[in-house]
Amino acid sequence: MLPSRRFALGAVLFVAALAPGTTAAQTTTPAAAPERTTDISGYMDFHFNKPELADGRLDFHRFVLLVTHKFSDRIRFVSELELEHAFVEGLEEAGELELEQAYLDFMVSRRFNIRAGMILMPIGILNERHEPPIYYGVERTFVDTFIIPTTWFEVGAGVHGELGRGWRYRAFVASPLNAREFSAEEGIRGGRQQGSDTNIGRPAVTGRLEYVAIRGLTAGASFWTGRSGFEFRPRFDVPVTVGEADARYSRDRLELRAQFAQVGIGNAALLNDALGRAVGVNPNIARTLRGFYSEAGYRVLSGAKAGDVGIFARYENFDTQFRMPEGYLPLKEFDRDAFVLGATYWPDPDIALKMDYSAVRNKSAVVKALDSFNIGLGWWF
Repeated sequence: MLPSRRFALGAVLFVAALAPGTTAAQTTTPAAAPERTTDISGYMDFHFNKPELADGRLDFHRFVLLVTHKFSDRIRFVSELELEHAFVEGLEEAGELELEQAYLDFMVSRRFNIRAGMILMPIGILNERHEPPIYYGVERTFVDTFIIPTTWFEVGAGVHGELGRGWRYRAFVASPLNAREFSAEEGIRGGRQQGSDTNIGRPAVTGRLEYVAIRGLTAGASFWTGRSGFEFRPRFDVPVTVGEADARYSRDRLELRAQFAQVGIGNAALLNDALGRAVGVNPNIARTLRGFYSEAGYRVLSGAKAGDVGIFARYENFDTQFRMPEGYLPLKEFDRDAFVLGATYWPDPDIALKMDYSAVRNKSAVVKALDSFNIGLGWWF
């Protein structure tokens, strides 16, 4: 083509590009907008509990909705809203409405990501994953109730990701526990601030490391440490440390799990003295709490059209008065053992019909621990 013709053709294309109703941007393909998606899921469970020497009770224990939103491939939002015991009425202890999770994840890489908001403490087996179809037994384990205060959530921020082949980690800074709410029977459970007008003067630190490179095995260890005496005047330190180790293994029809947890409460004698002066009764809080359990489950029916059936046995020891501060004696009723036997039927992998019998014993010659028969139905979607 001659130079003059090439110039003329170029001029025509330039004029056409600037013609009314046409812009330069329209001459190129626009970049695809990031896909934004919102998903709703949840889980529910209701129970029949028949304690020894008492009437049976029916309770719609939990109704939980999870809403997640994907802003982009790099940013996502996760939330969990839980209603316990069917309804909440005024200040009566009829039920609880809790915001258990509400955080943003900023996904940087497989090795390093950032999380901030209302987060679950990465302690133990059940605190982060506690949907009914994934564990045996109608109720959560005693260790994950009296020693590790599941469900334990706080306002915080931190990082998570993978470290090499098969290693995963999570590490967060979060609000501390409130030692004013500790007790002899339930240990640190009442001290959870749960994101409600939280004191963050002395933040706590928590973390977890897991190994998952061996097929069927998940082994982990976690910790939590913080100072919890911020409500006392004059202020004194109540350092609290939680240490935990656990393992889960499944192969074919066999499922095994075990967990050990220990809580240390510093200055427990000062804490007992301060609380005793405030309420007029000695709370008798221990300086060390300890619990552990081992469990074996076996799917006697697996892969059938009618669903799966599994049986399990679990032994637990949980003592919220394992070691006392000097000058205090332990209450033997809080040194407890539990033997739990039961079965689960899964008509669908996401639905579980459960039944168990819990035989609980303590070391007290005066206060008797009560057995219970329990039936539960739980599902997630």
